[in-house]
Amino acid sequence: MSSALWYSSRAAGIVALVFSTAVVVLGFLNFARFSTRRWPRFALADLHRNLALASLAFLAAHIVFAVVDGYVDLGWLAVVIPFVSGYEPFWIGIGAVAVDLLLAIVVTSLLRTRMPPRCWRAVHWLAYLCWPVALAHSVGLVASDKARPLLIALDIACLLAVLAAASVRFSSTSPDAALRR
Repeated sequence: MSSALWYSSRAAGIVALVFSTAVVVLGFLNFARFSTRRWPRFALADLHRNLALASLAFLAAHIVFAVVDGYVDLGWLAVVIPFVSGYEPFWIGIGAVAVDLLLAIVVTSLLRTRMPPRCWRAVHWLAYLCWPVALAHSVGLVASDKARPLLIALDIACLLAVLAAASVRFSSTSPDAALRR
């Protein structure tokens, strides 16, 4: 049973990383006001939101499977308190930092209509810090995995996707900015 939980935790973590990468990419593209006839902005926003929810579900599964597995010393507190894990305390701690940042994003997103837009936006920018921290968690734990070359390639592909979307975002001038000038 422990082997199935370990593989399930790894798989859920990988899917969560891929989905969160897509969320960050879509966030950059939506902020850059990217759209086409087939992909209007509202469709990108809906996809962004739905992938974010799916990413949260896979992240929750990743965490639950890892803690319940019991193969390594990983307690529930290590999920939210960085660097207290008995197993790989630094890399698991980095994952806990990512979880804490993500919790701030989720809570403020749930309260979005009850808070000033600038405040929500400021906290939402934590996603751009949360994602590389989560990627670092992945990269740091890949060293112990037998599928190392494939996982390294996946981490590189995720990084390249985010860098490409960031370059689109920062190289384009949004229509709103042009109107404000």
